[in-house]
Amino acid sequence: MDPLAEADARDLVERVRDGDSDAWAALTERYVGLLWAVARSMRLSEADAADAVQTTWLRLVEALDGLRDPARIGSWLATTMRRECLAVLRRRARVVSADGWDQVAGDTAALDEALLRRERDAALWRAFKGLGPRCQSLLRMLMADPAPSYAEVSAALDMPVGGIGPTRRRCLDNLRKIMLTGAHPFEAPSPGNV
Repeated sequence: MDPLAEADARDLVERVRDGDSDAWAALTERYVGLLWAVARSMRLSEADAADAVQTTWLRLVEALDGLRDPARIGSWLATTMRRECLAVLRRRARVVSADGWDQVAGDTAALDEALLRRERDAALWRAFKGLGPRCQSLLRMLMADPAPSYAEVSAALDMPVGGIGPTRRRCLDNLRKIMLTGAHPFEAPSPGNV
């Protein structure tokens, strides 16, 4: 078992400050999922998200010696990432981009299975867009793998830790209601249609 995988955040930061490259690798591995979750919650493109993640790591390197509370590095990273995402969104609002065909992934599944999956996913995303921005951001962030801690979600979304669970439940209930009352609600397949 890697001892750095079990190290607390404060210890990792101290080791990184001392120039330990293994600690840096452990720190980035521990928190990269959180950064990507923040980027997804802000609905950044893959390229914009990658830029924001990289810039956030750069900001950490620049601020490493001045961190007041190394134990809260996850919250610091989440807040910094949110700020970077907002900066990207401000810049993107000034630039009009065209989507290209090169972003369309090939589909190896059978045509009807792929079509049904796309229709289901499209219905889910239409319903998801019916949620408020706060619910969308929260659910996107909580879908990260590995899931960020509630403290990290709190810092990233400026939401009290105690409100995250109840808010998630309300958001999922609302999503379920939207799906059931939509033009093409989700239905469980009947035994003959599986």
